[in-house]
This record gives sequence, C-alpha cells and structure tokens, in this order.
Amino acid sequence: MPNRAWTREELIIVFNLYCALSFGQYDARNTRVIQVAHAIGRTPNSVAMKLCNYASLDPAHQRRGVKGLANASRADKAIWSEMTANWTSAVEQIHRAEHDYAVPSSDEVEIEYPGGPTSIPRLTETRRGQGFFRRTVLSAYQYRCCISGMPLPELLVASHIVPWGQSEECRLNPCNGLCLSSIHDAAFDRGLITLDEEFKLVLSRRLREHFSNASIEAIFMRYEGFAIRLPDKFIPDQGFLAIHRESTFEQ
Repeated sequence: MPNRAWTREELIIVFNLYCALSFGQYDARNTRVIQVAHAIGRTPNSVAMKLCNYASLDPAHQRRGVKGLANASRADKAIWSEMTANWTSAVEQIHRAEHDYAVPSSDEVEIEYPGGPTSIPRLTETRRGQGFFRRTVLSAYQYRCCISGMPLPELLVASHIVPWGQSEECRLNPCNGLCLSSIHDAAFDRGLITLDEEFKLVLSRRLREHFSNASIEAIFMRYEGFAIRLPDKFIPDQGFLAIHRESTFEQ
C-alpha cells in the first residue's frame, strides 16, 4: 500500500479501536485490528503501531512506564486531546467516521474476550454511547471485576461512578467507570460500598451489620480494605469517586 498521511477520520477510527481493545491486544494479528486495517486501507502493522502510539499518550500507561513507540505524531496527540476532552462528541465522531469508511461497527462483530470466546447475548442499546462505554470500561479492566476478579463477561457491568442521569458531561467518560460483577455493581449503585482515595474498598454500616452472614463475608467482607485491580487505561477519576462517597455512599 502507498505511504500516505493518515486522515483525521482514520485516526478517530483507530482511537476507537484503542478504546475497545485491552492492552495486550494491540497486535497486527488481532482479528479486529485486521478488520479495521482492511476497512481503512492500511496494513495491520501500521494500525498496531498507531495503537501503541496512542498508548504512549495515555496517562495510565505513562504511570506504568509504557512509552509505546515514542513516536506519536502531532496529529495523534491532537486527536487524543480532542477525544478525551469531550467523550460525547467523540462517540458521535467515531460513529460518523466508521460509517463513512464502512468499518464494521463494534456492535456488529464478535469481540475477542481474554480467556476465549463467549456466548454473551447482545442487548438492544437504548442509550446513545452505552455500547462504547461498556466496551471501553470492560476492556480497560481486562474483562474482570476490579473487586473480585470475576472473569465472565455475562456477569460484568460497566458501572458509572457518577450516575448516568446525574451528569451528561461525564456519562461516557471511561474514567467515570468501573468494571464490576453484577452484585458489586448493585451494591455500589445503592451506596453500600465505595472506594477511598487509595482505591480501597469501603463497606457501609448496613453491610457491617451482617458480617456474620456467610454470603456477606464471601462477597464483601473478604475484600474490605484492599485496593481494586486498577485498569490498564482510563484510571477512575478520584473527583468522581469523591462525589460518590459524598452523595451516594451510606456511611
């Protein structure tokens, strides 16, 4: 293929791919990388390299010392800054770019979950951007509950720290998300658990009243005081967690 400059739309499409894949999947042999490369007229290697460039711009990877190719272009940096500054706009632009390039939507292809294939049913998405948020959050946590390590996608929820209906500005921001098992999601949503400034699990008084119950001990008490498994990218925003502690958590 001829060597040509990357278009804005191509960079947006690969940014979406960066969000959808887990860190270990930024590989030219990955099925989704190959599909996207074919759709935009690039080689799988060039798409994989661009994914690594985006990784080098991610604060989460920078904290871990991941430098990617240390080759991110000015255009890469501009797209990263623009997309992460306004996630609602980002999702709209991703939708348009994928439509223009006839890229198979992430909602229409089988996702390669770590650990093998899954038969998870596809649900009708009633909220714009809900699918993007779920894919981005779950992939960041390697499709494991950040509290218990539960690895079954069927039982995982992309949980909002600040509730969906409370803030339109942050509802699609993956830093406003946690990958939780369905029961931990329900407890977090109802204020029975929260995370402190060090990402450690804090239990409410109501849960503490039932510590003698074997189920409470197994599901909650055993994890109290331990830090969650932090994601590979899009680390939870402590500002959002502070809002959860102040407005949702039951002391």
